[in-house]
Amino acid sequence: MIIRSKAPLRLGLAGGGTDVSPFSDLHGGLILNATINLYAFCTIEEIEGNEIILNAPDINQEARYPVASFLPIDGYLDLIKGVFNRLVKDYNFQPVACKITTYSDAPPGSGLGSSSTMVVAILKAFVEWQSLPLGEYEIGRLAYEIERIDLGLSGGKQDQYAAAFGGFNFMEFYKDDKVIVNPLRIKRWIIDELEASMILYYTGASRSSAKIIDEQKKNTTDGNVTAIEAMHRIKSSAIEMKEALLKGEIKRYSEILGSSWENKKKMASSISNNEIDKIFEIAINAGAITGKVSGAGGGGFIMFVVDPEKRVNVINALNKLEGKIVSFNFSEGGCHGWKIFNK
Repeated sequence: MIIRSKAPLRLGLAGGGTDVSPFSDLHGGLILNATINLYAFCTIEEIEGNEIILNAPDINQEARYPVASFLPIDGYLDLIKGVFNRLVKDYNFQPVACKITTYSDAPPGSGLGSSSTMVVAILKAFVEWQSLPLGEYEIGRLAYEIERIDLGLSGGKQDQYAAAFGGFNFMEFYKDDKVIVNPLRIKRWIIDELEASMILYYTGASRSSAKIIDEQKKNTTDGNVTAIEAMHRIKSSAIEMKEALLKGEIKRYSEILGSSWENKKKMASSISNNEIDKIFEIAINAGAITGKVSGAGGGGFIMFVVDPEKRVNVINALNKLEGKIVSFNFSEGGCHGWKIFNK
């Protein structure tokens, strides 16, 4: 028997960073995000023998371990091992010889929530394999705990819940890890206009979000007034953007996206850099209205808002740079898994 799963990556539209403790614990966080048709995938195959084989061809890593109830966290494919160890501990399933393969449509550090989405995809494959009673909220919370607590990786909470639920979501984050996900019913014509008005550009420079997020945490803990005030404005922008999207006010949406980017850069010093500033300058000069780096910042993907009539001009200008344009559509539905009995 073979188990497969997939979970969608997301664009962080507004409120990014307010889902990170201690800000979300002290003030409450608000996030607006939307999943797109780029995915993280996982396959689990039961095999003969007494090995557990972990394979991630997209990052050229493979590891083999004897069948055991705990796999060592040693820097190799720890996302897979984190899920495995937690589920063996919490749900007492008996490990057997198997091969677990993962790959993602976006590299780590892309700003699309790729690491957290991968944890959700792996978790969903195990849920399908072991028939575990976990819904979207349970998967989102468990993925968060595995990544942030068990593995000690810095970050927020939005990515796990975006991958679990899918679609456009307005999310609320409070102390004690309380999360409320509010799915938004965006009219089809509004989504069509958004897709016509947005360009997703990969800078080619992936980055570790941990350093940026750790600086953001420190700014909150230390009471950095500039950073904290910027985060409150970013939090308010999530409410404003939600209203703009529901009404189909694309111009207002672009204004909020742009102001959010300006405020985001005040949250930590490494969120932008000279290379990102140059890309923005070229895109704006070619006709882009505004833009914003998706995720923690520092590199990865940039989303630009353009007048659809000037879309080709902006694409041609960006194509002269070292990065690449990535086509996308907004997606519905979160992670899902399935079984194959006859390959």
